[in-house]
Amino acid sequence: MSVYRHSDVLYVAPGVWSLIMYLLQLVAVVILVSCLLQTGVGEFIGFSKSLPSSFINSGWYSIVRHPLYFFSTMFMMMNPVMTSQWLILTIMGTAYFITGGLIEERRLKAEFGEAYRLYQQRVPFLIPNLAKFRWSVISS
Repeated sequence: MSVYRHSDVLYVAPGVWSLIMYLLQLVAVVILVSCLLQTGVGEFIGFSKSLPSSFINSGWYSIVRHPLYFFSTMFMMMNPVMTSQWLILTIMGTAYFITGGLIEERRLKAEFGEAYRLYQQRVPFLIPNLAKFRWSVISS
């Protein structure tokens, strides 16, 4: 694989497994876009500075407090060709998302107080609660 000559290839997902991994990456991208649309693209990239009167706790945010971080990590982990450079990027990216999430949580607790603390008790930090997801889909 001459494309990966600058980094050791740790594994290549064989056959249909690579297609499944690409499909999971596509699902992650679609969910990331839906989360960005829900929060506002301008807010996310820093063009809009208006502070919301309440934090978003519906949609994917009702299943995991940091869906952008979770699905970005999922996207990186589902790469069907894992090189040593990609693995390092995935590990460092995940550490960055966890650290950023903790810093963001501190700011949100200061901004929204008790409402955010209750949200923290109800919704997991970084790994979605799939039981809540199934329940919300069934009850819709």
